Amino acid sequence: MTEPRRGWTVWTEEIPAGVMLDMPPELSKKVVNFLVALALEVGSAHDQEHSLPGDPMDDLGVRYSLAIEGEPIVFEYTVYPETREIRVPVLVWFH
Repeated sequence: MTEPRRGWTVWTEEIPAGVMLDMPPELSKKVVNFLVALALEVGSAHDQEHSLPGDPMDDLGVRYSLAIEGEPIVFEYTVYPETREIRVPVLVWFH
């Protein structure tokens, strides 16, 4: 019996995680919720071979930049289809 495909997850590197810990709790929660939803959106788009959210930052379709609308947050994410994961190596909070 084969295992069903699991959903997509998000992993945040140490520096972006530290930035999120410095945010007010309400903003940090919004960012976490946004990133979790983004992982699902990226996964769905990837699985259906659609364009991924954000602005491509390379020609390989691996690294993207995105802003959280209405919040002073911009970040980059990378895509790892083999582990069904996105990773956030850069997150900037303009405060």
